[in-house]
This record gives sequence, C-alpha cells and structure tokens, in this order.
Amino acid sequence: MSFTTLNLLLLILLLIWFWRDSLQVREIATRISKRACESHDVQFLDQTVALRRLRLRWLRSGLKFRRLYEFDYSLEGSGRLTGYIIMLGSHTELLQIEIPETSHSELLH
Repeated sequence: MSFTTLNLLLLILLLIWFWRDSLQVREIATRISKRACESHDVQFLDQTVALRRLRLRWLRSGLKFRRLYEFDYSLEGSGRLTGYIIMLGSHTELLQIEIPETSHSELLH
C-alpha cells in the first residue's frame, strides 16, 4: 500500500468518525433541549437542533469539539423563540432558554 493510499484511507476513516460523532452529539443535544423545554412548559419545535458553530477546544483531557446548536421553541403554541445549547464533546456546557415572563434568561449548567 502506497503512502498516498494510506493517507487517503486515514482521511476517510477520520471523516467517518467525525460524521458519526457529530450525529451522536446532535442526538444528545436534541434530547437535552427537549427535556429543558418540557421542564419549562414550553413547546420544543421541529424536534431537532441545528449546528451553528463548530470549534476546537484544548482541555487537560485533550482536544474536544465545541458545538453551538440552536433550537426553536414556543411559549403558547404561537411564535418562535430561539434557544441555545453548547456541547463540549458529548457534555453540555451551557443551555439557554429565554422565558419572557421572568424578564431574564434561564441559564442551566
């Protein structure tokens, strides 16, 4: 096997790993966002989250992907508000849902 073929194979394996990891983290973020909406008595819309930013972050435990997802929710079934969840690796770093009645943002860690 030539060096070029080996590099191409490694690149393909890396892309497959990244794709699978991204799907898994998105599922976790969706589940956490949905539970947060339920606990605040708001409706989780579209049943999914959308990736808005992807960055790398160095930690003591090594290199991790930091992903910012957005999701939509509704207070009373009309109108759309946007919430955010930041995932560091497969762990939640921050979840933000703004509830206007309280006139401030609920920040959950």
